[in-house]
Amino acid sequence: MSFLFKGKDQQEFTIRGYAQGTDYTVKYFARDSVVTKRSVDSILSVIDSSMSLYKPYSLINKFNESLEGLDLDPHFAAVMHKSFVVYKATKGKFDVTVAPLVQAWGFGPKPISKFPDSLEVKQLLNCVGMNNLSLKGNHLKKSKPCVKIDLNGIAQGYSVDAVADYLSKKDIASFVVEIGGELRMKGPKPDGTALRIGIEGPATSANGEPVIRHVISINSGAITTAGNYRKYLQKGAKKIAHLIDPKTGYPLDNSLISVTVYAKDAVTADGYDSPLMAMSVHEALDFASKRDLEAYIIYHKSDGSVADTLTKGFKKMIVGL
Repeated sequence: MSFLFKGKDQQEFTIRGYAQGTDYTVKYFARDSVVTKRSVDSILSVIDSSMSLYKPYSLINKFNESLEGLDLDPHFAAVMHKSFVVYKATKGKFDVTVAPLVQAWGFGPKPISKFPDSLEVKQLLNCVGMNNLSLKGNHLKKSKPCVKIDLNGIAQGYSVDAVADYLSKKDIASFVVEIGGELRMKGPKPDGTALRIGIEGPATSANGEPVIRHVISINSGAITTAGNYRKYLQKGAKKIAHLIDPKTGYPLDNSLISVTVYAKDAVTADGYDSPLMAMSVHEALDFASKRDLEAYIIYHKSDGSVADTLTKGFKKMIVGL
C-alpha cells in the first residue's frame, strides 16, 4: 500500500515490523512522528501474551491447560465477547473451540506426522463447540477439561483495531494499519482524496503468485480476507485447507476460494470472513447483505473455472486497477 501525497504541514510516516507470526505496516500522516515502532510493538506484544498459542506463557495456553477455566484480561475478554456474537450469528460456523482439530490437521503450533483418521476426528469433535463455554464478566468457564480454544480467526483483526484506536487517540486523521494482510484505514489523505487499497486474489496460473484483482477507494473501515489458496498442506494430489469446519471436523472443501470482507472495524471483518468461506456463494452474499458487511467472493464454478461475485456495496467501492 502506498500514499501518493504529502500535505504542506504533514508528512508521511511508515512503521514496519514483525508480530503475531507475520509482517505489519503502519502508515500515517502527521506533523511529527507521534507514533513510534516501540509503541506499536508494545501493543502487539501485550496482545500476544494474552492470545497467542505460540507463546508458551500466554493466557490462552493457560486457559487451554486449565480444567474449568480462568479470569481473562480485557483484550481476551473483548475478543471472546465478539466471538460469541459471531458464533451465534453464523449458527456455529465460527467456533473458537476448533483448536484440537486445527492442531490435528497440522495447522497448530506443534508439527504433526500424519493426518487424523475418521475415528480421531469423531473423538476430537466431542471437545468442540462454543456451547461448552460461558463468559460471565471476565471469567471464561469450560464445561469439559478437553475444550481448548484458538483465536487465530479473529484476534488479528482485534490487533489491527487496537493499533488503529491508538493512532486515533493520538489525533491522527489519516492512516492505514495492516497486519498480515488485514487492515483498517481512516481518511481522507491530506489532499482530500480517498485511500486506495488493492484487493488480492489467487494466481491466474498454477504456480503463479497471488495477484491484485481490484482496487477499492474508501475513507474509513476495515478489510480482511479469508482464503484457502495461500495456507494449505498437501495430501497426495489433494490440498488440505487450513480452515476447519467445526461441524464436521474436516478442512473446508467447497467451491469458495476466498472471501474479502469490508466492515466498520477489523475484528468484525476478521470474525466473519472465515465462516463466510464455509457457506455457498449465495448463502454468503445473502448473509452479508442482511448485516453491515460487504463481501467480494472468488469461487470455482461447476465446470472448474474461476469466477467472482460481490455485494452491491463492495462494487461501489471499486475504482479499478
